[in-house]
Amino acid sequence: MKIFGMSISWKRAEKAMSQPDENRGWWPIIRESFAGAFQRNVEVKMESVLSFHAVFACQTLIASDIAKLRIMLVEQGRDGIWTEVKRSAYSPVLRKPNIYQNRIQFYESWVLSKLQQGNTYALKQRDGRGVVVAMHILDPQRVKPLIADNGDVFYELNTDALAGLPERVVVPAREIIHDRFNCMFHPLVGLSPIFANGLAATQGLNIQNNSALFFQNGSMPGGVLLAPGRVEPETAARLKEHWETNFTGKNRGKIAVLGDGLKYEVMTSKATDSQLVEQLKWSAEVVCSTYHVPPYKIGIGAQPTYNNVQALNTEYYSQCLQVHIESIELCLDEGLGTGETLGTEFDLDNLLRMDSGTQMDVLEKSKGKMTPNEQRKRLNLAPVEGGNTVYMQEQDHSLEWLARRDAQPIEAPVPPAPEPELESEVSGDALSQAAKSILEAEFKEISPLLALPKPKRAA
Repeated sequence: MKIFGMSISWKRAEKAMSQPDENRGWWPIIRESFAGAFQRNVEVKMESVLSFHAVFACQTLIASDIAKLRIMLVEQGRDGIWTEVKRSAYSPVLRKPNIYQNRIQFYESWVLSKLQQGNTYALKQRDGRGVVVAMHILDPQRVKPLIADNGDVFYELNTDALAGLPERVVVPAREIIHDRFNCMFHPLVGLSPIFANGLAATQGLNIQNNSALFFQNGSMPGGVLLAPGRVEPETAARLKEHWETNFTGKNRGKIAVLGDGLKYEVMTSKATDSQLVEQLKWSAEVVCSTYHVPPYKIGIGAQPTYNNVQALNTEYYSQCLQVHIESIELCLDEGLGTGETLGTEFDLDNLLRMDSGTQMDVLEKSKGKMTPNEQRKRLNLAPVEGGNTVYMQEQDHSLEWLARRDAQPIEAPVPPAPEPELESEVSGDALSQAAKSILEAEFKEISPLLALPKPKRAA
């Protein structure tokens, strides 16, 4: 048969699975939330656990935070820098994984399947060229990993109309993207955190159910009727029916008149005595610890007092989200066959976004390392003319120049030559010589006049 353009031979796949059925999968028949839970009839149901507020909040928080990140196709250049690119063989399927889900819905389904079942199975859909044009997230409970005698891995897929599987088939591992974590029993079988937090979630649900029943009964706890003497079974049954009919349900809170020494005593412990609030908070904190989510992220406990949004987001990213994000990136790289110099990467700017003051401070300190246009791009501003140059202050020097300067030998400093002293007084001989020169110059100017004849005196 043909599925998504690939030929699947059921008989050939069945022949490869020559080992016994009990060795073809690694799904334990019984999974206990604690030792002896099965014998004590303590059952942890997946549907009930998912309704516990802490489990629901942790799973949806992780899934939504990863799904909101934009997936990029990046290429490594000769300088080792990864830059975003577009390729017709990969970009369309990353932008629109299939016809019924957008990017956010697809990765939400991916992460939720991994958190709830420990495994995510994505079936590839290829075109005639063999290029992956769509990916479909499968129901983990309808997929089973198989292994052949020679070590090849196959996957048994049950019918799934939405994914285009009209009947049960066995496909080779190259057609499935398998993301799993907490592989404690087998490397092909992941384990959900519910395995560790299921009992705490069940305890929290029981606390909430008891509280709901308590308030449903008008905040009236259950009790017993005490008689001073022996009571016949018929009389006890009659009193019990009379009491439940007239003083419970809609009739709760009415006044009861007791005779013959009857006395009503409360048997249910009070919420303060059982530390109900503390127990409910503890069960939610246990759930958060299994998902590695800080409790304040889902409204449990107080938020840290220091005002640093980036530090809080960085802690949340490193201890909770990073392993899931990098696992998805690696699975996509291997599943799409991008190669060594081409890969996928989530844009973490939306996740690790800083507050306005810190962001401007970081950009200010990035001068000399980033161009003005690169800084403006971080603020979603258009580039400006002349903004593609890295600017540095004038007193900064290159490391090469400083190295050459430091390599020069150190010479003894040469004392500066003394400056000539100005004479405060002029000697007498110098003064006489100067006066003589002035007189000679003036005599030369008037000597022609002295040579002229004297005018005659008039009679």
